[in-house]
Amino acid sequence: MMIELKGVQFVNKGAELMLWAILDELASAHPSAEFCMQPRQTSPYHKRAKIGAFQKLNLVKGSFDFNRISYLLPQKLRAYLKRAWGIVTEADIDVVFDASGFRYGDQWSNHDLKMAAKESKRLKAKGKHYIFLPQALGPFTQPESIQHAKVAFENARLVVAREEQSLSFVQSVSSSENVISSPDFTNLITPEASDEHKELSGMIAIIPNSKMISAQNANDYWRNHYVQVLVEMIDDLQSRQKQVFLLNHEGKSDARLCQEINSKLAKPLLVVSPDNALEVKAIIGQASFIICSRFHGCVSALSQGVPCVATSWSHKYEALFSEYEQSDCILEEGMGDSGRRAFLTAFIDALPERHNVLMKNAQIQKERSTAMWQKVKSCIS
Repeated sequence: MMIELKGVQFVNKGAELMLWAILDELASAHPSAEFCMQPRQTSPYHKRAKIGAFQKLNLVKGSFDFNRISYLLPQKLRAYLKRAWGIVTEADIDVVFDASGFRYGDQWSNHDLKMAAKESKRLKAKGKHYIFLPQALGPFTQPESIQHAKVAFENARLVVAREEQSLSFVQSVSSSENVISSPDFTNLITPEASDEHKELSGMIAIIPNSKMISAQNANDYWRNHYVQVLVEMIDDLQSRQKQVFLLNHEGKSDARLCQEINSKLAKPLLVVSPDNALEVKAIIGQASFIICSRFHGCVSALSQGVPCVATSWSHKYEALFSEYEQSDCILEEGMGDSGRRAFLTAFIDALPERHNVLMKNAQIQKERSTAMWQKVKSCIS
């Protein structure tokens, strides 16, 4: 069985964490399964080779999708390309796992949704499976996005919305019965930190997100005040004699943001940029608490019982924190420096109680993820 891994990569640590979670889950259930990925700048050859992933030849140019041509290639030629060059085509693929995280909805271009719709329709016609693994979806309000979403979801073998809001967005455009809700599945991974980063244990991690100041964030307040809010919160923590560091969860864009934050601090922070997503989650797991704007950074904290303060640029944050009974831990816009100081004081005083609540809910969410994987495995068996 050849499975295409879509939406995962090695730069965004959340996307990489989903990659490791998929490989880990299928290692015992389908040990003979083979995997492929599209060559991208965020998924360079040497990293794809380390996990044994074949190269998916994607015959797309702009808005034109020519992947249907792959079914016309002789089987012997396709077998040669796979054996000699490690290249596979859509015709060689049995299942697509789409773990895009947050890529389909009004905040994004319709191009990727259009391509997903075409692919899911072709695969279904060939008796193959397109599966949307847990991800934030929607909203879909534009005529074009509604049209593409309907085709994509109604031809998918399974659509897994990450929370109830995404589920309702999917159901508003599709009558498919193959739609369920399940949390982000990276909650099942619990790695240990390497010796290199164990000195960070008990410290406070600040995880910024360049999306907070990008045009994709519709919230004017956060686009204009985000950096200053983080600087003021770090100043507050340093005045309390807390040990704080910046954790780069994304790559170059977040690294530049870390540099900008440091340039505004009287006492610049250590910037930690692990190359591996498992190490990022392990570092988060040993923190006393985190202040985070990256979704998978929040998941990594909450699922390990680490209290988390978050900023939000999408409905997926509010849904996640609600599931862990932590809705009061999302920073409100316009709170002001004195308001945030009072907020942090109350938050720090309640850390032990928050940890207990998180551990209870983490177990519930992990059980839901396990049930989701059982559903997925049933679909592809």
